[in-house]
Amino acid sequence: MHDDLARDFVGYGRNPPDPRWPAGARIAVNVVANFEEGAEENVPDGDPQSEATLTDSGGAEQGMKARNLAAESMFEYGSRAGFWRIHDMFRKRDLPLTIYGCALALERNPEAASAIREAGWDVCCHGWRFAKHYELEEAEERAQIARAVASITRTTGRRPLGWYCRYAPGLNTRRLLVEEGGFLYDSNSYADDLPYWVRSAGRPHLVVPHTFSHNDNRFARGWIATAGEFFTYLKDAFDVLYREGETRPKLMTVSLHLRLSGHPARSQGIERFLDYVSGQQGVWLCSREALARHWHAEHPPGR
Repeated sequence: MHDDLARDFVGYGRNPPDPRWPAGARIAVNVVANFEEGAEENVPDGDPQSEATLTDSGGAEQGMKARNLAAESMFEYGSRAGFWRIHDMFRKRDLPLTIYGCALALERNPEAASAIREAGWDVCCHGWRFAKHYELEEAEERAQIARAVASITRTTGRRPLGWYCRYAPGLNTRRLLVEEGGFLYDSNSYADDLPYWVRSAGRPHLVVPHTFSHNDNRFARGWIATAGEFFTYLKDAFDVLYREGETRPKLMTVSLHLRLSGHPARSQGIERFLDYVSGQQGVWLCSREALARHWHAEHPPGR
């Protein structure tokens, strides 16, 4: 176990632990949906611009020093329509879904927050707003963490047990999460195929790595154009991890955005992927909270 700010190029090395997934599963698969719409930078909230991050604008008008009504409406689509398409997709199949929720976004869509609560989905806090925590001063970051926890607890009826920053944490983030208390894990790392422990503020703290690879941001960046391409990409990753899992089980995270995968054509790729993995033996489709609780129980720090 290393300090949370120390770089570790070795990790588990050639002998990763057996995660002992439930029922001897060869792979754990967790799908997360980022609920950011309504928490992004926008002029009505006093920001200098309305951002267009990960929208169908391709970022062409990013930095526009005025209200970007097109970008605002693209974000609104994710909350108004995209969420419900993804919601229905997972509810129809009775599958778990983790929500990476920005607190303000959930406050602004109480019907969606209620649906998340009714589905029993876990919420990993994605900040008070869709903010870049690496740009925040320590006092402001501490205040935003506390405000986000209180807000999500009100809107969903449960406090968030995980945390994931927009893109990257700041130097103080993990320590502040530990000091705030109540978190089972954070996902502010892209470093491994399995959870791992670090020390922060003198205490052990679990990291459940996120992904920028199995992520629909590839659509907005122009790396993938169709749902079929995304399905093939996800299937290829799953097949490799599933094969490796015969002797060394792994974790696969898939990351979606309501304003991207919530559109009809892109949603088809997610449906195909869910049906594909659901048809395989030895797959644990799980929430992020369940993953963290499992690791705490089966691989406590120091063992």
